[in-house]
Amino acid sequence: MSTHRPFSRFAIPRAFCLGLAWSTAFVTLSGCAPLIVGGVVVATGLSVLDRRTTGTQLDDENIETRGMLRLKERLGDRAHVSIVSYNRQVLLTGEVLSEQDRQLAEQAIAGLDNVRSIINELAVLGHSTLTQQSSDVGVTMRVKTSMIDSRDLNAHVVKVVTERGVVYLMGRVTEREADRATDIARRTSGVQKVVRLFELISEEERLALENPGRKRPGQPAY
Repeated sequence: MSTHRPFSRFAIPRAFCLGLAWSTAFVTLSGCAPLIVGGVVVATGLSVLDRRTTGTQLDDENIETRGMLRLKERLGDRAHVSIVSYNRQVLLTGEVLSEQDRQLAEQAIAGLDNVRSIINELAVLGHSTLTQQSSDVGVTMRVKTSMIDSRDLNAHVVKVVTERGVVYLMGRVTEREADRATDIARRTSGVQKVVRLFELISEEERLALENPGRKRPGQPAY
């Protein structure tokens, strides 16, 4: 069982949009890591289009990096784990060889600074094949491309992670955006299941985040 704890389209060329897609800290604890791995999102770095603060984005990147090293220390070569942190909520996907290792991985991440909650989606299975991992890369890219092509969704605010055909969606989004992103993912070829891990915000919060200098109704002018 997973551990769940409380938690406009821009006129930018597609190549640039894909370059701003989200990053994953990935641990292939089974020898040499392949260039293309499961649990994939596309690139690294901070984004000005993100609805997280710069400080939170840095915290998330640090959690992913330190978590990767800690899992390597704790599990050695016997696991295949993807770590994604969004707004300090950590998603673990991949495969471990035993329930004990599954719990050990969660405990390792829980010990990191700034982790707000953990969603443990690790499966007790043999490691996924390179073919499956490559397929997951393709699914992630197709979902992100469909979101970028959509005229009624800001693709930059949705993080997409794919593991064994299961697509996980993260981000700070409105209910409308969550429903639209889910519908796009479900219609994408290769998607077996969609898991929503969104943090829902109101339309007023969305407007404030996208227009930080905009005066809200009733707010006095200075």
